[in-house]
Amino acid sequence: MALLAMLKKYSTDEKCREILTKLRWPEGVRCPRCKENAVCYLVDRKQFECSCGYQFSVTSGTVFNDSHLPLETWFAATYLLCEAKKGMSALQIKRTLGIGGYKTAWYLCHRIRHAMAQTDKPMLDGKVELDATYVGGINKGKGRICRVDNKEVVIGIRKRNGDLRFFHSRDAKGGTLARYIRENVSQDVEVIFTDDASANEAAIRKSGMKNHKTITHSKGVYVMGDIHTNTVESAFSLLKRGIMGTWHRLSAKHLAAYLEEMEFRFNRRNRSDLFLDTLRHMVTAPVLTFKKLTKVNEAA
Repeated sequence: MALLAMLKKYSTDEKCREILTKLRWPEGVRCPRCKENAVCYLVDRKQFECSCGYQFSVTSGTVFNDSHLPLETWFAATYLLCEAKKGMSALQIKRTLGIGGYKTAWYLCHRIRHAMAQTDKPMLDGKVELDATYVGGINKGKGRICRVDNKEVVIGIRKRNGDLRFFHSRDAKGGTLARYIRENVSQDVEVIFTDDASANEAAIRKSGMKNHKTITHSKGVYVMGDIHTNTVESAFSLLKRGIMGTWHRLSAKHLAAYLEEMEFRFNRRNRSDLFLDTLRHMVTAPVLTFKKLTKVNEAA
């Protein structure tokens, strides 16, 4: 769906509420409290009332909850985030949609990302590639350790011609990689491709995976037949272009949210219903309060 077509189709609050209602309750409206379907619509209040006495709206208990922004603005922001291959910054959203303050636009974008994270992620099988990369920070000193000691670790697992997984990790040690493999790769996987880093060898051994092929990057070899990690590295390239060219700066605290956004959009890049699927997640995802979003992570 093109932008102008979307804006025309969902040009009023009523039209936006109608599609959200269909997406949230495809089998008919049900009360969030008692789960019954004996509800009536209060036109003036734009709410439903259940026979149990509970009143609720289609946005109650979702990422839309307590938002003062018009639903048309929500829809436009969602569309822009869905269609921008490398994402879109909150500042750009603010300017494009005429949102009053940067904080409002930033919170809006994070609530959409929060919904994107609420997805089922089946185990990966077939031919799978595993690699790690480093993002952020400024290089200080010489040598590999100096180049990465102030950066954040991102683990990437990608099925060839299939889904991608991104993770913000504390490190890229063998035990850490093994945990991500066990949690995301099926034991029936055809083969796992990695480079020849010692941590990868340890990860495969600790995860119990049997079929493993290595490309020797340390010797300057990057492709040998079908043995390579170029597929997952292309996803890293897209991520880094998003960080450097779109978001410019993001905190380590929220890096996982940006990874979820990139992963969500990447895995649905060929779907014609990407926009509606995102809305579906937004009316089924739990509330994300500003307090929770900005809470200091005591474990960090």
